[in-house]
Amino acid sequence: MITRRAFMAAGYAATLSACAITPQAIDPVKQEPEPAAFPPLPAHYGAITDEPYPVPAVPEGVVRPALWRQDVDNPFPDEAPGTIVVDPDAGFLHLIGENDRAMRYGAGTGASAFQWQGVARLQFCRRWPRWKVPETMIARRPDLAAYSVANGGMDPGPGNPLGARALYLFQNGEDTLYRIHGACEPKYLGKAVSSGCIRLLDQDVIDLHGRVRHGASVRVLPSLMPGGLAASY
Repeated sequence: MITRRAFMAAGYAATLSACAITPQAIDPVKQEPEPAAFPPLPAHYGAITDEPYPVPAVPEGVVRPALWRQDVDNPFPDEAPGTIVVDPDAGFLHLIGENDRAMRYGAGTGASAFQWQGVARLQFCRRWPRWKVPETMIARRPDLAAYSVANGGMDPGPGNPLGARALYLFQNGEDTLYRIHGACEPKYLGKAVSSGCIRLLDQDVIDLHGRVRHGASVRVLPSLMPGGLAASY
């Protein structure tokens, strides 16, 4: 999660070049069909240049269209407008709106060993937050001790794993230590690879931050997927 966006097209092309064979050796009946190309990304996934730090454009061909930000029919009609509902198995975060509509975002979620579920309160939000590594994570990753709460955390900006925005989740007045935040690498969107936090593309978390209300309810649905996924940090 600490690394930023990576695009694999060059490596893929090199692999194809190394495995190339002459056309005469190809049996056209047995050829695998070419994968369907994704349509061009919406303009809102372009580079953002009016923030305190630059937000690079999302690379083409990495994020499948189902995970693009989009206005959809509300799949949770019993939830009040303004509620956030996260479905970790589907890789979606929904912000419930009015008139049976919802804004849906692709989300990366926690790996099975670190998943959190339940109902929380959006206590506050931060633009370009500092990353203050919890002691529980430092116990697993001593190399992150320099970014502990006692040491003031990691400066905001490129390389900070919270990205452009962070939404802080509390229960019963106490910090859950779980966040909805940016800096999701496009290739991990929709997958369970983090230490429990809910990660969006920076373009999407900026949009969500502009729409959501402080004090909103956040419901994270339980995952039904089998265990065995490894956390990326």
